[in-house]
Amino acid sequence: MKNRNILILRKYLIIIVGAILMAVSVNLIFEPMELVTGGVSGLAIVVKHLTKNIIEGGFPLWLFTILCNVPLFLLAIKIMGKNFVVSALFGTIAFVLALMVIPIYDLKLDDYLLASILGGAIGGAGIGLIFSVQASTGGTDLIATLFHYYKRHITVPQILIIIDGIIIVIGAIVFGLGNALYAIIAVYINGKVSDGIVEGLKYAKMAYIISDHYTQIADSILHNLDRGVTGLSATGMYSNKERKMLFCVVSKKEIVKIIAISKKIDPSAFVIISDVREVMGEGFIEYRQ
Repeated sequence: MKNRNILILRKYLIIIVGAILMAVSVNLIFEPMELVTGGVSGLAIVVKHLTKNIIEGGFPLWLFTILCNVPLFLLAIKIMGKNFVVSALFGTIAFVLALMVIPIYDLKLDDYLLASILGGAIGGAGIGLIFSVQASTGGTDLIATLFHYYKRHITVPQILIIIDGIIIVIGAIVFGLGNALYAIIAVYINGKVSDGIVEGLKYAKMAYIISDHYTQIADSILHNLDRGVTGLSATGMYSNKERKMLFCVVSKKEIVKIIAISKKIDPSAFVIISDVREVMGEGFIEYRQ
């Protein structure tokens, strides 16, 4: 029970940090430089600009974010259930509060390219952290998460790029093509950074080892690395000889040791190394309902 509480606390701390990073990118970089990088915050920047002559200072970003999220959360409750909405609602509240607390301040980044790179990296890190714990900050993040529920083969950041592209076009109409082109750079970096955080946390290496000394190699991996090994029955089509092929999944750091063990025991061992995008199970990421 104690471990579960620690995991829950860790999850919500990650959401808070991610929300703060996202708000920093919006209030300190994107809004002052009028870079519409997509998302509800991007639309909020457009709306704020268009309402400056109606409302003093324009329509607040945080208030626009709240108004947009109400119908999305009602839809999320229907599709994903209340358990999902709890994390998403917490993320949205954290993001809105961060937008309210962090002042809109122009950092005087005259270089739009630098601003795009910096803002994209900070915002991408924030989104990536939040998605890594299967949460959301609402808005287009929530739309992308709901779409990902039906299209698992497409990552949430990839879906966001498509949605953000549409919003960027709106920004181009309001602020000009030049700003939109820099916003595209920011979105690209945002997607790469968030993808790297979400998928990088789960990356591993897979090794197939073909050797006549498979027993010794397997024993060394089991005892020296404390990693599981599976023996697969294989047949050499040229020699028509039955043999065992070892299969194991290890971390990126451990793959060097796997190769060293194999070559030390059998210099002629045939070793195949491949990337693994996601691993769940003992010794890696544990699945929790």
